[in-house]
Amino acid sequence: MAGICPDTKEIKLDRRQFLKYGGFFSVSVASGGLTACGGGTAASQASSGSDLPAASGGSWKFPQSVASGDPRPDSAVLWTRVVPSSVDVAAPAPAGNDVSIRLIVTAADNSALLGSNTALTGSTIVDTRLSVLAAYDNTVRSKVTGLTPGQTYFYQFIAGDVRSNVGRFKTAPAAGSNVSQVQFAYITCQDWSVNHWGAFSNIAKNENLDFIIHLGDYIYETVGAAFQTAPVESSHIALQLPDGTVMNDASGAPTKAKYATTLADYRYLYKMYRSDPRQQAVHERFAYIAIWDDHEFSDDGWQDAITYDNNSLDAQGQNIHQPTRRRSANQAWFEYMPADVNFDSAATGFQNIQIYRDFQFGNLMQLIMTDERLYRSDHVVPESIYNPATGKPLNNSIGSRYIVPQNVYNMLEAQEITTATAMTSDPLAYNTMLGQTQRDWWKNKMQNSSNTWKVWGNEVCLMRMGLNGTDAIATLIALNAISTVAGSITTALSNPALGGNVLVAAALVAAATAGASQSTAAGAGVAIATADTQGGNTLAAAVAAGLSTTQAGIAVAAYNTAKSAAAAGTATQIGAAAQVIAFGYIKPDVQANKQNSQFVIASGQQAALSAYFTKFLLNCDQWDGYNAERKNLMAHLLNNKISNVVAVTGDIHGFFAGTVNSDFDATGGGTPAMVDLVTAGISSDSFFSYMKAGAGSTGLATIVSYPLSIPVPNVGTVNINVNLLDYTMGKAAPTVDGLLEQIRVQLTGALAAQGVPEGAVLSGTVAAILASLKTNSAFNTNLLGLAQQLSALNSNPWLAHINADAQGYAVATVTPGSFVVQFKQVNKLVNTGNMTAPGNVVARVTTATVASGKAAVSIS
Repeated sequence: MAGICPDTKEIKLDRRQFLKYGGFFSVSVASGGLTACGGGTAASQASSGSDLPAASGGSWKFPQSVASGDPRPDSAVLWTRVVPSSVDVAAPAPAGNDVSIRLIVTAADNSALLGSNTALTGSTIVDTRLSVLAAYDNTVRSKVTGLTPGQTYFYQFIAGDVRSNVGRFKTAPAAGSNVSQVQFAYITCQDWSVNHWGAFSNIAKNENLDFIIHLGDYIYETVGAAFQTAPVESSHIALQLPDGTVMNDASGAPTKAKYATTLADYRYLYKMYRSDPRQQAVHERFAYIAIWDDHEFSDDGWQDAITYDNNSLDAQGQNIHQPTRRRSANQAWFEYMPADVNFDSAATGFQNIQIYRDFQFGNLMQLIMTDERLYRSDHVVPESIYNPATGKPLNNSIGSRYIVPQNVYNMLEAQEITTATAMTSDPLAYNTMLGQTQRDWWKNKMQNSSNTWKVWGNEVCLMRMGLNGTDAIATLIALNAISTVAGSITTALSNPALGGNVLVAAALVAAATAGASQSTAAGAGVAIATADTQGGNTLAAAVAAGLSTTQAGIAVAAYNTAKSAAAAGTATQIGAAAQVIAFGYIKPDVQANKQNSQFVIASGQQAALSAYFTKFLLNCDQWDGYNAERKNLMAHLLNNKISNVVAVTGDIHGFFAGTVNSDFDATGGGTPAMVDLVTAGISSDSFFSYMKAGAGSTGLATIVSYPLSIPVPNVGTVNINVNLLDYTMGKAAPTVDGLLEQIRVQLTGALAAQGVPEGAVLSGTVAAILASLKTNSAFNTNLLGLAQQLSALNSNPWLAHINADAQGYAVATVTPGSFVVQFKQVNKLVNTGNMTAPGNVVARVTTATVASGKAAVSIS
């Protein structure tokens, strides 16, 4: 039965409704559903029929399968793409072949047919014809209305004698109804060109979900870029853009990489990404609620501006704007994403689509999805700003969007607010992620929500990710000095005047490190030992021997530490005393004197490190780069006592959890206003891998990664880079077991990549290596000590969980009493002659829990 009301032809649509629902976005009204003919809005009653000839015969195919999206209590959007069977999977739809196809929908349980194109069984509530137009690349979308809340439906498209795979979706519960639980996954960052998509297999086979949130980076607009050169599963062939623009390197020279430029380019990417059968399986089983981030248009883009390299700047040093390219990206997203959004192809300019919108799930949850690219202002620190070290523009992302000196950011942000206040009605006009209209809409939705949980579908991380460069460098210099100091103590032991006394040797080296002459230091060491033996005041004895108060303090500390470790032997005494000297004197000296510290000068890295003795914001493409607006939003929540706000976030290619505070620069980091739960990307290389590459051979490399070479019998040497970035950013200090767990997934991947077969052999090999490392002093003392010292920086205390080296996805279970998210990290690629996704997909599950009424998160 066609879902068309008898009076449909009498309905008049305004221009925007026509553009939204006409052409290839039609509306079908279900029979026997909640909404009867004559009810609802004009749009919901629009005809979904087609005057085009019906597709006939068996020469058709659905190369991107089917998809559903935006489930509401009475509606959902259904999508497919159909082409003649002779057309390549990613080729443009042939012109002059517009036809109509059928869509059928049933409430009958067809679960057994998922994954197949077998004909649906049961009574249909929709059976209608839809137009297939080459002008929209033969994509087809239909909003089905009049459905029953909380009901699972099955659907199928039919072209001639050919049926699509069966699709399934579930409508949202009725607004205001009592709902005990909602469960959804949220995913992001699925770069075709690196790693694997095994996560999709696991979602399709094992997850029981009401829907899926996609937080953006559904496609990557670049092909062959430097960050896309990691290993990739063999089933993902190299992409070839139909047109594309060649990317340049830092010097302006062309590379082999290209970025999507035309509508054909963007369409090609969606077709290829959607051709993967594992992603198809997920779309077939669950409705998506999707927004975009940057790569659906341009990396780190804002509005219609690009930020790739120095060639992304115009003659005035400003980002180049590409409105035509932005419109092409908008249209391709609209064509390929099953989203119930407004798109106006006749509008001038590039802001011709609105994707921010909200959803109700009974009285339990309101989902507020935002657009953080189309309306955002330029990054506060522009690429055109001059680098004082070179006298030239930065011309790249380091210093402008990443590793940004906080004092520079604060100065420029204040200037922008002052200018905006004088010139506009919005003080945040030049420092906004959302734009004023969307910001006001967000505030209104939050304030007027009566739902238990207010969930924000948020593209980029809300939590501060900062680093005190002075503290980090001081820690590094101290760590690097330990072996030198220990060697000096060992040498001092050979001094006959000390009689082989390791305690006196430790005191001598400590005093000398603090600036005392060798003779004074030696005399003070003996004086400390004498006072200790006689029960006297060791500190006073050291001062009386000629040491300053500071020198005496570190000498006595080294002496006492060596004394306490006596039972463990001389080597342990020397190591313990060396650490006291390094962290008790060298580190504070570097913190006080920065690049002018004698220890920085002695390291030979004074010039290289001098620019890092300040506080940094690691990523100003995130909300850290729009701090004033973030504070404005958090003040709105706190001032209006809006509780139970949780952001589900993507973008940064790692798992993070913590609180979003009123003002991260205030004492104690401000007042927690809400919680941010960030998922890693499906396949995109991790935040850790990017930071490791950026640190490279700089003096900061040690605070990011630690190279570890492990000889493995019958395999050879396995090389991994231990992720220390987590500890530098604020991960809790590890135990030996915790550090072993930190490397387990990476070690498993490294062994699998060298051909160790999955299963008992691989798991047994990993277990044996970890057991061996646990007793290795280089691991359980040196590396563990480094991780613990970095953790002690306490860089971002609001971060409750950090795993910056991961791929995977997150599953949220929402009840009236709690919001619980499982971060599901996946295993690495497997090398079985060619690179494949692992059979055992999930490597680790970490649970983050937010209790109702508390802006806090616990981790288990």
